Amino acid sequence: MKKISKYLFALAAGAACYSCSTPSDNSQVVDFTQYVNPFIGAADNGHTFPGACRPFGMIQTSPVTGAVGWRYCSEYVYEDSIIWGFTQTHLNGTGCMDLGDVLVMPTTGKRHRAWNEYRSSFNKKNEAAEPGYYTVTLDDAGVKAELTATTHAAFHRYTYQNADSASILIDLQHGPAWNEKQYHSQVSLCETNWENDSTLTGHVKNQVWVNQDYFFVIQFNRPVTEHFELPMQETEKGQRFISSFPLNPGDQVLMKIALSTTGVEGAKANLAAELPAWDFDAVRTTAKAEWNSYLSRIEMEGSLEQKTNFYTSFYHTLIQPNEISDVDGRYRNAADSVVTATGGKFYSTFSLWDTYRAAHPFYTLMVPERVDGFINSLVDQAEVQGYLPIWGLWGKENFCMIGNHGVSVVAEAYAKGFRGFDAERAFNAVKQTQTVSHPLKSNWENYMKYGYFPTDLTESESVSSTLESVYDDYAAADMAARMGKKEDAEYFGRRADFYKNLFDASTQFMRPKKADGNWKTPFNPSQIGHAESVGGDYTEGNAWQYTWHVQHDVPGLISLFGGEKAFLQKLDSLFTVKLETTQADVTGLIGQYAHGNEPSHHVTYLYTLAGRPERTQELVRQIFDTQYLPKPNGLCGNDDCGQMSAWYIFSAMGFYPVNPVSGEYVFGAPQFPEFVLHLPNGKTFTIIAEGLSKEHKYIKSITLNGQPYTENFIRHEDILKGGTLVYQMH
Repeated sequence: MKKISKYLFALAAGAACYSCSTPSDNSQVVDFTQYVNPFIGAADNGHTFPGACRPFGMIQTSPVTGAVGWRYCSEYVYEDSIIWGFTQTHLNGTGCMDLGDVLVMPTTGKRHRAWNEYRSSFNKKNEAAEPGYYTVTLDDAGVKAELTATTHAAFHRYTYQNADSASILIDLQHGPAWNEKQYHSQVSLCETNWENDSTLTGHVKNQVWVNQDYFFVIQFNRPVTEHFELPMQETEKGQRFISSFPLNPGDQVLMKIALSTTGVEGAKANLAAELPAWDFDAVRTTAKAEWNSYLSRIEMEGSLEQKTNFYTSFYHTLIQPNEISDVDGRYRNAADSVVTATGGKFYSTFSLWDTYRAAHPFYTLMVPERVDGFINSLVDQAEVQGYLPIWGLWGKENFCMIGNHGVSVVAEAYAKGFRGFDAERAFNAVKQTQTVSHPLKSNWENYMKYGYFPTDLTESESVSSTLESVYDDYAAADMAARMGKKEDAEYFGRRADFYKNLFDASTQFMRPKKADGNWKTPFNPSQIGHAESVGGDYTEGNAWQYTWHVQHDVPGLISLFGGEKAFLQKLDSLFTVKLETTQADVTGLIGQYAHGNEPSHHVTYLYTLAGRPERTQELVRQIFDTQYLPKPNGLCGNDDCGQMSAWYIFSAMGFYPVNPVSGEYVFGAPQFPEFVLHLPNGKTFTIIAEGLSKEHKYIKSITLNGQPYTENFIRHEDILKGGTLVYQMH
């Protein structure tokens, strides 16, 4: 077998505390960033962005090709040919929009009064991106733009090939919006101050998804000789400036933009700490080294196409959660108070309904040094708002999606031995989240009275909300049991069985039930819709997809069907009964199975748990071949803050966390011939697929450290011990 190439970890601050194994021969340095294509997912509905950022950084500086409507959640669509400018913060792969802060755009020639006259066409052949760097030539302006970033600051370099009236537009009204009206009304406050001829500072308040405060400092390496403010449209409060420089052709303007949630002084401190000099190339090099320090933790063998898919997925998982606290650890919390984060760092951008499934399990395995910080951040926010974040953004709650899977993330970390957080504080947050009703998303009184959320007493999503909450109850019970809290463990353990109350044996579906105990009629298991906005009992899905949402008790679910035979017959139908839908969030269809949306992600692995692992192995290969392609429109759905990518990474290695809190990864089948996982404390875990080929996609046998292995899962703790897992394929 071809051996994995040797590598050398880059010395980068973001990974300095991660003590990992290093091969004895460091003579060959591998650039893992060469396999990352930031344009993957940037077309259709992937909603990724190609711009520059650091792992888990506050800044994502990236081009804007549009900003109005669901298509532009990341502000960029690969097929577009016009760039509006560059904004400094972005969401990765989400189905809703926010951020898009501080749009800047270099320009030349006539200085218009209209804010939308500064856009430029560009040629795709003059656009390129890699981790930590983005560049494009703006044809209309005659400017080569280059972007890189630190954790809290963006660094831009503009080379003016045409120097006539060289200027930069600074647009503080801009931000992605659902419609034109919102685009012109989302800013409620904008304060700016030219502190000198090369420094602009300010404060902006806006609202798209959350009420956001950001403070900024913009510095130029040249004095601004003239600047004027563009007129505002009606309802606008965000300022727009045109700042001009006397240049000759070939001259460059460098610009730094640092952000903070706490104040202008916080932004200045972030800038001073991370970007004290004006050496753009040095920052780009450091960004690349930091990305390599993470990507090199997994070495895999495969084709160029396979490496591109794998390392791009790895890259996308590491973009968030985002460190929004300042370099001194202070941040603005959900109560709009400036406080110091527990542990010194506060993270936000927690798309938990998506990421609890595989992204957070992936962090516990390959980025463990960040996990305690994630948990402390979730608990800090819970103590302010009264419950763990549902979807945490910019330190606040946006109430998107259902359940409260911060419970799962906290319980999983505790179950896997993470102790860099106060377990009592964390469990108190878990317990309060699952027992005290809070606005919009939980009515625990009804839940406990009926054993489910009745469809006639629940505005929408009654079935999905019940099933998602049941998993969180299981997670709470697991954490309570491990902490010796017997009464709490029994209480939440009973609730973890509530899924049984919605199973209709006559139809073999999880079905909406009324408060009087009768099933809701009429019932169409294929009916689908975004229940949060249009009503209905399922979240971005239907009964076909949600019937399998019992991650913690698959044997119990099988029993409801009357045994494995009936269970498997119904599961087979999921992949063969055709679904007709135009629902944007329900994509990547194989029959009724929707890989483009998260509730389906564990379902293929249920075959393994029901005694037909070969069907899991077939379906995983089919999903790899059809739903993940190394091109801009290669993702079958929103990347959703790395969850789609995390599914790919785990499944490539041959296993997946069906039940994240259990610490068990259920076997599928490996898709590439070899992996070496470089783990903390100098250990390695090697995965080898002997005989793997297009035809040989089935597992004949497994050995772990040379011994036959017959379990249908592998434990997290056994991976961390290091060793060798060998799949014999046939």
